Amino acid sequence: MDPRIHRRTEPEKGPGDLIVEWLNEASLSPGEDVKVANLCKVQEILINKEPQLLPLYLDEALQFSLDRNAEVRKTITGFIEEAGVKQPEVIPRVVQTLLRLVSDESSAVAKRALRASGRILRAALKWISSAITVTPEMEVAWNQLSALKVQIIDMIDSDNDGIRTQAVKFLEGVVLIQTYPDPDIPKKPDDFSLEDIPLTLKIARRRKLEEEANDVMDLLIKFHGSPHVSSVNLMTCMGSLALIAKTRPQFMPGVIQALQRLQHDLPPTLSDSQVTSVQKQLKLTLLGLMKHPASIEFAPAIAKQLTQLGAKEQEIVKAYPKPEDIRRMKKRQQEAAASSAAKRVKIETSLIPDESEIVSGLVLTSKLPELLELSESFIAERLSVEIATDLVMDSMAWVPDTMTTIFQREYQPSSTTDINIQRHTIAKLLAIQIRQAKTKKKKDTKDEDAVMEDLVKNPTISVAEAKRERKREKDREKEKEAKASLEAHEKSLAKTRTRLKALKLSEVTKPLSKEIKEKMLLMAVNRILLSEKTAVFGGVAAIRSKILTTLAATFNPYIKEAVLRYITDDMRNRLDLALGWLYEEYALLQGFQRRTTLCTKPQEAPHQAYNFLLCTLVSAIDLVQGKDRDTLLYRLYLEAPLITEDAVEALKVVSSDETRGLMPLQLLKEMVIRRPTKQLVFLNVLLCHTGHENNTIREAAIQLVCQLYSRPELSKLIEEYAVLYLGFLRLHTPPEIVFGQDRGRPQVETQWTESTTRACLGLYLALLSEHQDLIHELARVYTSMSADVKRMVLRLVEGPVRSLGMGSPQLLALVENCPKGAETLVTRIIHILTEKSAPSAELVARVRELYQTRVSDVRFLIPVLNGLTKKEVIAALPKLIKLNPIVVKEVFNRLLGTHNNESGVPHTSPITPAELLIALHNIDPSKAELKTIIKATSLCFAEKQIYTQETVAVVMQHLMEMTPLPTLLMRTVIQSLALYPRLSGFVMNILQRLILKQVWKQPKVWEGFVKCCERTQPQSFAVILQLPPTQLAEALKMASNLRAPLLAHVEAFAENQKAHIPQSIMDVIQGKSLCDMHDEFDIAPPGDYPIEQKPDTMETDVSEPAPPGLD
Repeated sequence: MDPRIHRRTEPEKGPGDLIVEWLNEASLSPGEDVKVANLCKVQEILINKEPQLLPLYLDEALQFSLDRNAEVRKTITGFIEEAGVKQPEVIPRVVQTLLRLVSDESSAVAKRALRASGRILRAALKWISSAITVTPEMEVAWNQLSALKVQIIDMIDSDNDGIRTQAVKFLEGVVLIQTYPDPDIPKKPDDFSLEDIPLTLKIARRRKLEEEANDVMDLLIKFHGSPHVSSVNLMTCMGSLALIAKTRPQFMPGVIQALQRLQHDLPPTLSDSQVTSVQKQLKLTLLGLMKHPASIEFAPAIAKQLTQLGAKEQEIVKAYPKPEDIRRMKKRQQEAAASSAAKRVKIETSLIPDESEIVSGLVLTSKLPELLELSESFIAERLSVEIATDLVMDSMAWVPDTMTTIFQREYQPSSTTDINIQRHTIAKLLAIQIRQAKTKKKKDTKDEDAVMEDLVKNPTISVAEAKRERKREKDREKEKEAKASLEAHEKSLAKTRTRLKALKLSEVTKPLSKEIKEKMLLMAVNRILLSEKTAVFGGVAAIRSKILTTLAATFNPYIKEAVLRYITDDMRNRLDLALGWLYEEYALLQGFQRRTTLCTKPQEAPHQAYNFLLCTLVSAIDLVQGKDRDTLLYRLYLEAPLITEDAVEALKVVSSDETRGLMPLQLLKEMVIRRPTKQLVFLNVLLCHTGHENNTIREAAIQLVCQLYSRPELSKLIEEYAVLYLGFLRLHTPPEIVFGQDRGRPQVETQWTESTTRACLGLYLALLSEHQDLIHELARVYTSMSADVKRMVLRLVEGPVRSLGMGSPQLLALVENCPKGAETLVTRIIHILTEKSAPSAELVARVRELYQTRVSDVRFLIPVLNGLTKKEVIAALPKLIKLNPIVVKEVFNRLLGTHNNESGVPHTSPITPAELLIALHNIDPSKAELKTIIKATSLCFAEKQIYTQETVAVVMQHLMEMTPLPTLLMRTVIQSLALYPRLSGFVMNILQRLILKQVWKQPKVWEGFVKCCERTQPQSFAVILQLPPTQLAEALKMASNLRAPLLAHVEAFAENQKAHIPQSIMDVIQGKSLCDMHDEFDIAPPGDYPIEQKPDTMETDVSEPAPPGLD
């Protein structure tokens, strides 16, 4: 677009600024009204007010011819018309746009462009004719206008009635512009015709233009007599022909003949009311033509035709041309004849005879028979087959529809086969006819002279009366001659009959039997079938194909069988013939053609033959091997004029065959797009395959349906289908619709399986990534599903749900407004999304809010544990460890970072492994049973990669410093020592520090202390000796097997070492002072720590599917 259009407007805007503003506004506005209004204002300024600006902004205005809105393109067409008429210099710049608009997809735009084309053609011809020199731009423009004329001539066969009407009006203008006008009609100032074109104009010669106009006129007359023309087009063409005949009298005879033929040969497609309208228009047209002087010689025939059309005598008499118009016409004709005679006299003045020539003239008169013989020989020598053919073809127009009685009576077939004799006979007849024509001409001249003599002798009579009298005399003479001729002819015939007997075919032939006829017919068809190469070399392959398709469509079944066998033998090379036959059958089916009497099955339904042929071709293609099979199937379905229900079913069967590959499914998609009338049928077939048992077919069909989902006209239907099948999951048993041979499940099942669940859910899940709003429908349906179906759904949603993303507004909305009963589904979805990545802050916030306000199930927090705070995780631990052991393990995996080690995503957790184990020891026994906590700590110790020797040491150190000591401290110490024996020294240190903290004051910890000492002997002997006597006696009583090893250990001491051991301690070791202490402490032996399985204390519905991590 011109950069000037984007200039900043000043406060006082000139015409150019206004044009810039209007064009900018029109290009940016989406509304039709604004664009049309602005373009009309631009047209007013550029054409009427400021025409000097037109060349400057023409291209910018023409760009709107590409606008999507038809009304805008129509407005631009009017702009082009006015611009070309007012300023012809711009025609070279607009013709190309006009060519495109004439063939616009909108009929309103095309009709407006056709109206504009007539004025543009006239303006261009005037412009070129008035130019001093012809420029290259003019030549280009004229060539484009010539192409435009050819294009519009082709549009006279358009399917649109309005376009045909405008094409006829355009051709009417072409005839008027490119022919000479009637000199009797006064010329108007703006008239333009062939006489205004200079003889020196090279690009548009008068002779060529006139020939083109004559051809166009012939085309109009042919269109006028077409059997399929509509009433509107017929009356329009009738008006155009009448106007041409009035302004161009040279076309009057042809127009009148066309109108006469029309009365007896009206198109059969017209209704009764249309016939009445056409006849009324025909009467008015003939009355109008009768008023024109040029029609005077046809006046009797027109009057007769008007009488048949119901015209009154007064109307006919009133329509006769005025006498002065007739005299002027006759005078002009006489002047033209005199001018022509003067030219002949001028040429022949040198031939004035002298006396010698008079003598020779007498000699010529005496030799007239010789000249006649010479003429016969002249004709015979030059009469060739080509000339004879031309003579016959030219005279066919004058041959009557029925054989005349004279011809029947006088014609005798030639009795010889000698070509030379026949040539001389024909030459003789032609010479006689030439002589008769000359005699008739002389006789007509004599008749005119006789009429003049009668008028001179009797001046009181009129010219008409004198002619009528002379005609009556002539008729009487003709009657006498005819009688004499007839008598003479009958005499000659009598003689001839005695000599020759006419050949009658029925006398020399016998009728063939039906079997022989059928056999000969089949032989003829087989010869045509075998002549394929000959027809191709001869250039008549198309004609041969037409013959075969016509025979196959209209003849008996054995002909069809022969042609069908021929086609199916080589489907690769004969598909074109098959399609031709298919179209022939379609034409018969739709009534475009009539069936011949040769068809032997009149009772056959109209669609049966077409349907049988189409399905047979599909079956034949299915037998073709190789890659061509899919191509042939594509062509057949895409090029067939009609796809029947059986053909759809055949394609459905083919596309459900896995061995055929995915091409049939791709064809189904193409049929949905390219067959609007059968769009829903093919879409339904493709949708059926989305629930197929075969995984390959199902996934391919789902992929193709998802591609179609992007088309606005199909998205709603596909979505409704997916939601409908999703709703089937509410049923207790699978619906029968998912079973059948076409679905790959021939047997009906009464229980939901993963296959039937996929059939109902597959398409829905595939659409979920395109239309995330559908997630809410899944949650609503999920609440009504049975437990088994829920479990399968939870497994199947994993792949599609990953495409949602944690930031999906629809997912967040679902979490926020989770339907009651769909918590496990929502948890599963969140679990899938957070399995290999940290939860987003928005998701954590929504889950936290839901947990705090509506859903108290701690399982809801599991997927977002890593997004919670350390305090929230520790607070939820008592509930979490009460869950199923597998779920607890999943919780620890998330917290410890072992669930996504393979993904490469860095782990972030609100709590460290050491803090988790310490938090488990600090759980209040009132919130969770001791054995439940023991199970949880055992799960931690099972993760050796996380709980290394150092981590365990840190935990023990931290637990030992607590007051009071955790109940499970010593169990953890024993388990740590069992896992990592190298910690024995560290454990001894802890035991010594526990003595200082008077560990015996906490019975459970004290029991663990004694057990640890028992398992770590002899290293623990040094720690045991540090116990007070009372506690030592109690320890030895609790672990009696310690006494002997401890005593042996002490006895092995040196004397100086024994001196450091108090006597009270020695007494206890030696058993002198026993403490009666008894308690039971159930600690598993080293290396054997059985985890007791106790039912989950949390009440859960056993019919519900497993929470996240169970599957």
